[in-house]
Amino acid sequence: MKDLEQAAAAADREARAYFAELTPVETANHTKVLNAFNEARVSAYHLKETTGYGYDDDGRDTLDQVFARVLGAEKALVRGQIISGTHAIALCLFGVLRPGDRLLAVQGKPYDTLDKIIGAHAAGEGSLTQMGVIYRELALLPDHEIDWAGLDMELQQPVKMVMLQRSCGYSLRPALDMPALRKICLFIKQRRPETIIFVDNCYGELVETTEPLENGADLMAGSLIKNPGGGLAPTGGYVAGRADLVDLSANRLTAPGIGADAGPSLGWLRMFYQGLYLAPHLVMEALRGAIWGALFLSRLGYEVYPDPAAARADIIQAVILRSAPRLKAFCRGIQSASPVDSHVVPVPASLPGYGHQVIMAAGTFVQGASLEFTADAPLREPYAVYFQGGLSWYYTRIGLMRAAREIFLTNGEKH
Repeated sequence: MKDLEQAAAAADREARAYFAELTPVETANHTKVLNAFNEARVSAYHLKETTGYGYDDDGRDTLDQVFARVLGAEKALVRGQIISGTHAIALCLFGVLRPGDRLLAVQGKPYDTLDKIIGAHAAGEGSLTQMGVIYRELALLPDHEIDWAGLDMELQQPVKMVMLQRSCGYSLRPALDMPALRKICLFIKQRRPETIIFVDNCYGELVETTEPLENGADLMAGSLIKNPGGGLAPTGGYVAGRADLVDLSANRLTAPGIGADAGPSLGWLRMFYQGLYLAPHLVMEALRGAIWGALFLSRLGYEVYPDPAAARADIIQAVILRSAPRLKAFCRGIQSASPVDSHVVPVPASLPGYGHQVIMAAGTFVQGASLEFTADAPLREPYAVYFQGGLSWYYTRIGLMRAAREIFLTNGEKH
């Protein structure tokens, strides 16, 4: 295994310069989060739970204010009753869109779990298209650029909502950074000021110093067991943006007339507050792990995306393994370096919302918590695995070393 140790040592040396570039972002986001806590006058009584209807839950309502301040929103809805990023996105889509409205995706096919929600690529009972929403999709150009001419044509007629995706998802394209998002928003608003720009912000929070709402978006959604939960949130999601649009989304979470005014916080509040407080550092730890992994794995001869030197807009790192056995071995290695269920062997399986079998390595304290350090992949060409998270980049380093070693032991490859 001498090659592995040499590659790791080289990655250690190279990573220092990249890590130093993250310091200003981490400092700015720490300051922003702390200022939000201070301005909201967060107090010990805000950390206590409510039950039942959750009326007059000041801790819950103050948490909404803190998230709104951090995310640059007029209003935010932060709830443990939102079970995933997909759920939060669905609240926005079903809350805002009506029969006859046009929904436009401009980065090609959205993330797999949205297929049955939209109803364009996979039939879903109660999908948007089944309910009369008109869906259109623009593929990216071969260089991963937006089809500006096609977008201009689509905007010749009213479009109620344009949907953008911050992360790369299960694709090999750049994540959407804030300069690129600002350019898209400006293009759309110059032609259709009334069009609502919605962003799936999963995996992107606190990676840069500004968020989509500060760059022209109207509404966005994400998961608390990813970046903003700071590794502590046991469940939950958020919606943030223009107040009227957040209210419409809240009506889908509960019911019209109830909206955001009810919903018990149960025992979640301390973990939600503390997780957000820690998130600026832990998101940077995830980025350090992704950068180190790209350096290490590229030295072993694997294609990585993005490149180690690329600007980061999400916490996801892809590795192209080119075979199902390598992919499975990689996930076994990651699972073996997990704090929970390290003895479990991950196998491909059908999962709700996915069109292909998916293999997931996720020995996490919170089921599926991507910020903790996980790896997953659909079983399809080119057999790319996507890893993300790492509450300490040192744990990410250990896991990636074991993943590379497992590939060697399984396939007899020279490392």
